[in-house]
Amino acid sequence: MNVNIPNILTFSRIVAAPVVSVLMFMPPPLGNWVPFAVYAFACVTDFFDGYLARAWHQQSALGRFMDPIADKLLIAAVLLMLVATDRITEMTILPAAVILFREILVSGLREFLAEVQVRVPVTVLAKWKTFIQMLALGFLLVGSAGPDFGPVTTEEIGIVGIWLAAVLTVGTGYDYLKAGLRHITETDSQ
Repeated sequence: MNVNIPNILTFSRIVAAPVVSVLMFMPPPLGNWVPFAVYAFACVTDFFDGYLARAWHQQSALGRFMDPIADKLLIAAVLLMLVATDRITEMTILPAAVILFREILVSGLREFLAEVQVRVPVTVLAKWKTFIQMLALGFLLVGSAGPDFGPVTTEEIGIVGIWLAAVLTVGTGYDYLKAGLRHITETDSQ
């Protein structure tokens, strides 16, 4: 029996989403650092599942299907819990909403594009968006329990990061939307 380690890593990220959510209800500082540790592990699996799948020739339809779902579940769970636990408030909720809206939009577009057998490749900008987004959410998870970096707090770094991720999210979301609308128009005109 051939064990597909990349798929196991992807499934571990799916399991991590509710685990991080529950752990965020712990009182600080454990309620900051323990969920961060699980989240950090999940972020590392995001890199290694794809890398190992290619390196070990274990790419699968299941992995291609589950990987973006795992990413979206983890990001959505953390964003929603950051709002629910008042770790992000006021105007910082705006970039969180932008990120969630983009994830839902892209999921719908990917589903449609797959139906018409069109693939939109992941761009370098989208990879940077994901990296910055994951980093920012990590800083926000640690929050007030984290160290200060000179005059800047861990929370402030997370807030700047989530705004930057939201800006990149709009750009990469536009790429998907443009490709999707072009194919929707072509499909409707046939």
